[in-house]
Amino acid sequence: MGPAMDHAELFREIRRIEIFTRRLVNDHLAGQYQSVFKGRGMAFDEVRQYQMGDDVRLIDWNVSARMNDVYIKMFSEERELTVMLLVDISASGSFGTASQTKARLMAKVAATLAFSAIKNSDRVGLILFSDKVEAFVPPKKGRKHVLRVVSEILRFRPQGTRTSIRAGLEFLGRVAKHRVVAFLISDFIDEGYDTALRLMAARHDLVPICVGDPAEQDVPDLGLVYMEDPETGGVLLVDTSDRRVRRNYSDIIKRRRAEREQLLRRLKIDYVDLSTADADLKGLQSFFALRARRARRA
Repeated sequence: MGPAMDHAELFREIRRIEIFTRRLVNDHLAGQYQSVFKGRGMAFDEVRQYQMGDDVRLIDWNVSARMNDVYIKMFSEERELTVMLLVDISASGSFGTASQTKARLMAKVAATLAFSAIKNSDRVGLILFSDKVEAFVPPKKGRKHVLRVVSEILRFRPQGTRTSIRAGLEFLGRVAKHRVVAFLISDFIDEGYDTALRLMAARHDLVPICVGDPAEQDVPDLGLVYMEDPETGGVLLVDTSDRRVRRNYSDIIKRRRAEREQLLRRLKIDYVDLSTADADLKGLQSFFALRARRARRA
């Protein structure tokens, strides 16, 4: 996730992210998170006397017989959820030409989702992955736990440099025995994860959050430059003044994105696209608003 931070710098960064995400959650996401992500089901709450218009299927015949009147069962939603954050910490996260790197954006997104979860008394867990699973923080509640999650994302130094989304998803399948809300936060510079994605989407409420940078799609004209692939370490001298070079690179990136979006649509998976130029996470806010409207219609 970039060069190592000392303790003072790490604390300041965590505090900045907490302030940013708390404001975003309180101002924009507080009312939407609960309506978007439902609990595990309905639990019996109490009985009350039958009223005209009540569903007769809810009549509790045992209680009605004892009380010599008609009573119905009342249910409430089992609100508590488990939210799992799968965060890509491969070397490509160090790239960023806008106001932040992809890694910092992913940390902000994860923190926003974590604070949204604990505001609703849900549990939050963390899976950090590169080309393998690097760390796992079991789900818990509370602000102290969320701050630990954010700290892990910011300070962890992965052993691997490449990306294996499949490894992260397969690990989720092993540790999440019951249905969870899983946010897969990555730049998706990977392939071969289709089957794992399909299986996890069938078992869980899986939301891919695709992070990118403007320069990845539109290479600026900088003349002759050395470009390094952070995941492989390979270095290549590129003539960015050549329009054909820029166009070919852009075409490759756009094709990969189109293939990813086609896969997600085919699997009927909601996803979020975010850019390092999106300092206020407008894309995430739009996603919450969309799913909240869909939940109200349902």
